[in-house]
Amino acid sequence: MIGDPGTGKSWLAELLAAAVSRNSTHVVQGTAGTTEDQIKYSWNVALVINKGQSQESLIPSPIMTAMRKGEMGRFEELTRCTSDVQDALISILSEKYISIPELSGGDGVTFAKPGFNIIATANSRDRGVNDLSTALKRRFNFVQIPIVTNKKTEKEIVMFRTAELLARNQFEVDVPPSLLDILLQTFADMREASAAATSDDQRLESSLSTAEQIGVLEDAVLHGQFFGQEKLDPETLARSLVGTLVRRIPEDISVINKFWHSVVEKHAKESKGEWTGFLQGGKDAMSSMK
Repeated sequence: MIGDPGTGKSWLAELLAAAVSRNSTHVVQGTAGTTEDQIKYSWNVALVINKGQSQESLIPSPIMTAMRKGEMGRFEELTRCTSDVQDALISILSEKYISIPELSGGDGVTFAKPGFNIIATANSRDRGVNDLSTALKRRFNFVQIPIVTNKKTEKEIVMFRTAELLARNQFEVDVPPSLLDILLQTFADMREASAAATSDDQRLESSLSTAEQIGVLEDAVLHGQFFGQEKLDPETLARSLVGTLVRRIPEDISVINKFWHSVVEKHAKESKGEWTGFLQGGKDAMSSMK
């Protein structure tokens, strides 16, 4: 599954694995430091010294455990791994077994039970970091996960997921519809501005995804509960939005400042109401970061 950061690839992969095999915990997190051992197996050094190399001293990777149980394995951020680590998956996906040369006889091979497969995710922005080889690409089906642009659907996702996250902190979400509309409209305007930008210096580093909106809204609600008037106001929402999206100081400050003084200020002049407080809250947040 390929898509921009924050489009829900990991969440969807987790739900799919749970739906297919009732287990979504066989996960390898891909990074620049991921090794082949984390995909195949490693050894318990203490047991190896005491009893030698055996099945007892073998530490199976999450992928090997998924093979043994016939369940779905997950590989997060596959393109963050180096090419030699990625290539370790080729034989696993093709032959459905892992050889263990250190063991002899029947213990030297672990075969996958029926039901085993792998769901991998990759950020489209990272695709050029360590692109997949042609051989590995042939062993995956590719699904593009788009950013949600339908406002009604996006609104439902933001409210549902925010309520779910805040319920863990025993909070009930009380988001005025007008403030949620302001949040959705601001993100839509920023996406449009980012698409029209002619250089990277004119774009925010953030993907402006639905997940970013959920993070902004959750942060604003929690901030209002603990440090505000126990309710969500436009100023707090604006501060949370600016604080979440500013990743590269001062580059992103400059980008969002121009956006704020053109697009948000225009909304505030035309619509007034809570847009006015939202405009001022963003300005205050940016002034404190300079």
